[in-house]
Amino acid sequence: MLPTPFYLIDEEALLRNMRKIQHLRESSGAKALLALKCFATWSAFDIMRPYMDGTTSSSLYELRLGHEKFGKETHAYSVAWSDREIDEACGYADKIIFNTIGQLTRYAEQSAHIRRGVRLNPRFSTSGFDLADPARPFSRLGEWDVAKLLAVSDMISGVMIHYNCENGDFALFDRQLSRIETEFAPLLERLDWVSLGGGLHFTGADYPIEEFAARLKTFSERFGVQVYLEPGEASITQSTTLEVSVLDILDNGKNIAIVDSSIEAHMLDLLIYRESAKLPQSGDHAYQIAGKSCLAGDIFGEARFERPLQIGDRISVRDAAGYTMVKKNWFNGVNMPAIAIRRADGSIETIREFTYEDYTSSLS
Repeated sequence: MLPTPFYLIDEEALLRNMRKIQHLRESSGAKALLALKCFATWSAFDIMRPYMDGTTSSSLYELRLGHEKFGKETHAYSVAWSDREIDEACGYADKIIFNTIGQLTRYAEQSAHIRRGVRLNPRFSTSGFDLADPARPFSRLGEWDVAKLLAVSDMISGVMIHYNCENGDFALFDRQLSRIETEFAPLLERLDWVSLGGGLHFTGADYPIEEFAARLKTFSERFGVQVYLEPGEASITQSTTLEVSVLDILDNGKNIAIVDSSIEAHMLDLLIYRESAKLPQSGDHAYQIAGKSCLAGDIFGEARFERPLQIGDRISVRDAAGYTMVKKNWFNGVNMPAIAIRRADGSIETIREFTYEDYTSSLS
């Protein structure tokens, strides 16, 4: 058995999401691009590729990874491209999306041979976190002045609108898309494609995917555009666990189990947003699950078990694919979790283990 800690990707669980994405593509006519900022574990791309249309990126390195490891359509976005990046980016991309009109005009010559777009900011979003809200006051993310956008509409063929965040509410999506249709109609009518971004949890349980498909199709037909979605979490939700083992147990007013992992190093997004990991909650034996780094707040969360924990017991942290492997780091020199895939036949294939040499090579 592979020693903990390790991320365990379940192929069958991943395929369940992929089949929903495929159904949506067939029903709506929309295309689906994997958002690499959420999940870029390219060893799983062979599983995902038949069900998706390509990738979308947020940097030059993500763009190159999508081009080389996934293939198919490659969309390139960056909050700001630099002079030293732009030529290479345009060499990898099928479409390049500029964050501002300023960037579009600055790099007009370099990008003239590929399809171009601009990020549109509708000035509203579904985010409950100011940190992640693209419509926060004085946001730098995208353009919203229709007159300015119309003035450069002959330079672009589409727009990307990323304003959803963990949105599993179809009615809210419908209302907000209607606002976009009304407020930006003069621009949308001139375009060939529109990306509605990511953050839509349409692969979740009980999501009305048929209504969603119909709404996307209506939008596409009204404006004569190819719709793109950029599922990140929706692609990999509930597909992966972080497998950890108990190293020590203490009672410091509550039972605390210290495990061979770290939320700071291995599930950083939860620490940033002050959320708890998805831990077992069945049984009468309560424990706080804590990481092994020296950070006082390195705590995965509260858990319950059917029997008292023992040193060496293994714990599965659920839903551990999104914004984990792309953010893992070497804080405290804690060893990075290996990456493994549980294949459809039940066998577990170790994809990558990390060593001291990986740690030293990340420094200088």
